[in-house]
Amino acid sequence: MGFLEDIKKNIIVADGAMGTLLYSYGIGNCLEELNLSQPDQIKSIHRAYLDAGAQLIQTNTYGANYEKLSRYGLEGQVKEINIAAVQLAKAAINDFNNSGLIGEQEREQKYLFGTIGGIRTVPGKPIPEADIKRVFIEQLSTLLNEGVDGILLETYHDFEELKIVVEIAREETDLPIVAQLSLTDVGIVHGGIPVNDALEKIEELGADVVGLNCRMGPHHMIRSLEKVSILSKAFLSTYPNASLPSYDDGNYHYSANSDYFEESAIHLWKQGVRLIGGCCGTTPDHIRSISRAVKGKKPILTKEMTKNDIPKITHKVVVEKPIFKQNDEDLQEIPKHRDAVIVELDPPKGLQKDKFIEGANALKRAGVDAITLADNSLATPRICNLSMAMILKEKMNTTPLVHITCRDRNLIGLQSHLMGLSTLGIKNLLAITGDPAKVGDFPGATSVYDVSSFEFIQLIKQCNDGISFSGKPLGAKTNFSVAAAFNPNVRHLDQAVRRMEKKIEYGADYFLTQPVYSDEQIRAIYEETKHLTTPIYIGIMPLTGYRNAEFLHHEVPGIKLTDSVRNIMAQHKDDKVASKKEGIAIAKSLIDCALDYFKGIYLITPFMNYEMTVELTEYIREKTGTIIQPQRQLERNAGNGQFIV
Repeated sequence: MGFLEDIKKNIIVADGAMGTLLYSYGIGNCLEELNLSQPDQIKSIHRAYLDAGAQLIQTNTYGANYEKLSRYGLEGQVKEINIAAVQLAKAAINDFNNSGLIGEQEREQKYLFGTIGGIRTVPGKPIPEADIKRVFIEQLSTLLNEGVDGILLETYHDFEELKIVVEIAREETDLPIVAQLSLTDVGIVHGGIPVNDALEKIEELGADVVGLNCRMGPHHMIRSLEKVSILSKAFLSTYPNASLPSYDDGNYHYSANSDYFEESAIHLWKQGVRLIGGCCGTTPDHIRSISRAVKGKKPILTKEMTKNDIPKITHKVVVEKPIFKQNDEDLQEIPKHRDAVIVELDPPKGLQKDKFIEGANALKRAGVDAITLADNSLATPRICNLSMAMILKEKMNTTPLVHITCRDRNLIGLQSHLMGLSTLGIKNLLAITGDPAKVGDFPGATSVYDVSSFEFIQLIKQCNDGISFSGKPLGAKTNFSVAAAFNPNVRHLDQAVRRMEKKIEYGADYFLTQPVYSDEQIRAIYEETKHLTTPIYIGIMPLTGYRNAEFLHHEVPGIKLTDSVRNIMAQHKDDKVASKKEGIAIAKSLIDCALDYFKGIYLITPFMNYEMTVELTEYIREKTGTIIQPQRQLERNAGNGQFIV
């Protein structure tokens, strides 16, 4: 009897986690490579699941594809690892069948499915569709050539990716295909798509069994399936996790709740599930409990209704007003109708913020369009730029442009941070990868980098559609304007421009450049980018002295000074006042050139010397004849004539 004939009449019990057992034995690193280096261990795990009652086991090939194996330098062993996995699983089935513990009829009811996991570990990660197809076909072909009974596509966080690979698999083979998605919330998969709609689409593309696995335990899967219609062709499957993992002494632990799995298996059976196995945290004990629960049971239908009778899960995305007003103009719009000036003013390294407030007030009087706040630049901790942004916005009525690096927060932290920014009415952001932690002065600090600036820009724009990073509806749409960084201080400017174009594809609304220090460079930037319509703010940072110039040139990533600029600063290296004047003069000359080609200037304040960027802002306003009226009247201190917060 073949698998499809079997599942029409019976409940099929599948195996559980492979990685969980390997970790419990103290084996880590690349688990798929263990097919070569620890074959007996892999074979013994297969055998343990067969002994526990599993009728379907899967190969140890979840991440045995070119993309994931390349992380370990094993990309050249894709075929070797997949072939070994199939051979080990077949050997385990043969050993079980020849153990003398079962009859001839039972031997025909053991199935071996080749497993292929999702290639995109982060939904929307920019792996081109062509690369996904190439990587998938390589692994699929190897598994099919080795004679598996079917293909198991599991733990797909990205619904779009699963659609791609199911379609390919159906074209390549007539063998049974099991296709399983991971939930982002109860009844929802990535992109805010109801489980029912997603499973129907996968069924339509040719999967024989569709279902859910990983990330959540039985409870959430049972609740999710309550909203799933009876499918017209495909059968249902679930491989729940044992529980949510706990973290103790450097290791993850799952609950030893095999009795709970026996009860849960009954609920899943009543919901019409035909294939039941386990994912993360499950062991042979969990599979033994499932087998005990469904033993002798035949498939049943619990919903005597048509698909039209099933209520659909819908998520209405609304635009809610933030707690704080959003009166800031999008910074990509200003250069389209006049010259724009934004100024970077770093948050303080300590808790004394008086000079920052003084500088911000002076810049506002000078007529800046926004004050931009770095996110712990050079990996050095400062007051959180969000708190300083709120002072600018609420107490000074000045538009803040908040930098966000990928260095300091994982995806959870980035998502939370964005929701907080939106709630506070801050919408102008600069998404950057960020300097590595080792650049800074915090020994022991590590870099996160769950995503690069490319993916982060895309994920921010996804929030503008009302969808979180994981695909879960946010309940409202954000309204972010996203800037990106452009470093023209490279040997091959055309390659840097291609990175710009890629960022535009991912959703960048405008660009801020690293500081430039020559007219020739400004003209070169114009020539290489004049085909783009996306606004560019040219970075200008006045030099404070010779030592500052040498430091920037030799030690700060992404900044290079010309020999002529360095020579000019060297002439005044013993005179601080003259050095600053020369730094201002150089900056003004650069501004003159930049305004001939661009309508956006990005001034970087060096070492809190805000007087320098104030003078340059006033110079730009006078040169262009642009007068920026205050957004609201600030109080004046009658005693000293200073603006106060």
